[in-house]
Amino acid sequence: MVVGIIASVLAALAAVLHVWIFAMESISWRSPRVWRRFGVRDQQSAETLRPMAYNQGFYNLFLAIGALLGVTLFWAASPVAGLALVLFSLGSMVAAAIVLATGGARYLRPAAVQGTLPLLAGIAFLFA
Repeated sequence: MVVGIIASVLAALAAVLHVWIFAMESISWRSPRVWRRFGVRDQQSAETLRPMAYNQGFYNLFLAIGALLGVTLFWAASPVAGLALVLFSLGSMVAAAIVLATGGARYLRPAAVQGTLPLLAGIAFLFA
């Protein structure tokens, strides 16, 4: 029970982080403060990358929705279906972080930020 609660809190925090990433990539991308955070150096490059960032932001949103729906199902309706959905969503978040880390040393910190909460949540759910 306690491990399930801890796993659920970690999954919810991972979802909130991915909603925040969605907001930056899909809503606030035109702000220089935002696109600079992603390593984009100038406005022209930011505009070129905007459609890709917009699309990528929605991937993050959908993973967050999957994690939250999985947690909800886990506790409220169907623990087996909820566990399957939350583990798939968290695993996808971790996999995306691993892919990000392969981009080079400058991406290791963002990958760690993106992947740590879902990794911990997924491990906790395996023991819930």
